[in-house]
Amino acid sequence: QVQLVESGGGSVQAGGSLGLSCAASGYTYSNYCMAWFRQVPGKEREGVAFINSVGTSRYTDSVKGRFTISKDNAKNTLYLQMNSLKPEDTAMYYCAAAGGWYSCPSDSRKYNNWGQGTQVTVSS
Repeated sequence: QVQLVESGGGSVQAGGSLGLSCAASGYTYSNYCMAWFRQVPGKEREGVAFINSVGTSRYTDSVKGRFTISKDNAKNTLYLQMNSLKPEDTAMYYCAAAGGWYSCPSDSRKYNNWGQGTQVTVSS
């Protein structure tokens, strides 16, 4: 059973930085994607950053140049470093994982493992 446990997040002023971590356990897939999604009330969950098993990453346009996704395979931990934060980055952030993919899908329905979420609030 795959378990994802997020940590980090919190409140910061615009222009500041925050880091998120996601500890993964129980993963047995050889090809997999890990991702960070975010969601605000009343809106669909949005894919923010994606990274596959060989370390290829991609980002949604709104966070390019500001967010960095990375992973430490030895620690089974996924990270999201968020810099130059904007009020519109305020959301619940979720770690997600999907097995059997080389090119990471953007569709949240393709991800079958989710963390509990961690709130990020950016004030202006």
